[in-house]
Amino acid sequence: MILAFDTSSAHVAACLLEGERVLTRVEEMARGQAERLMPLLEELLAEGGASWADLTRIGVGIGPGNFTGIRISVSAARGLALGLGIPAVGVSLFQTTRHLSNCARTAVPAPRDQVYLMDHDTMRPPVLAPGMLGSACALSTEHTITAHVEVMARLAAQSPADGARPAPLYVRPADAAPGRDAPPVILP
Repeated sequence: MILAFDTSSAHVAACLLEGERVLTRVEEMARGQAERLMPLLEELLAEGGASWADLTRIGVGIGPGNFTGIRISVSAARGLALGLGIPAVGVSLFQTTRHLSNCARTAVPAPRDQVYLMDHDTMRPPVLAPGMLGSACALSTEHTITAHVEVMARLAAQSPADGARPAPLYVRPADAAPGRDAPPVILP
């Protein structure tokens, strides 16, 4: 039984996969994903007649997307995997888009009318590119969030259990700047 979830954009999405049985939940939300994620996962498990102990693997969206959103789901997946003693597998939006479109060049919307572009044939790291790429690649928005999170669960099910822990996929640095105040003095 696989539980996959993603908070990399303005949503909380989750999928419970057991064989061919698939349950999904998607809630659009601009803020509050951290507060909503765990209750939504518990609701999905209850709907599927399952408990945390029934899970054999976790799939998690690693981006690209919203910096904070990615951190929310990746940290939740790593914590759950550690607590439950099961593997967690990171799945990128590039991977789900490729699977859904069967196209080697995939793109994910980025800020300022740009896209994050990945060419799976060359396997070079993703790059930031102008948004007008025409039909040269598959765009992640051509598919629903529900389709992406279901594919995320299916790809997690096929991944090796001994792989690396999920880690955020950042194509560019965060927009946040470090604070200007001096750090506090830590007393011995």
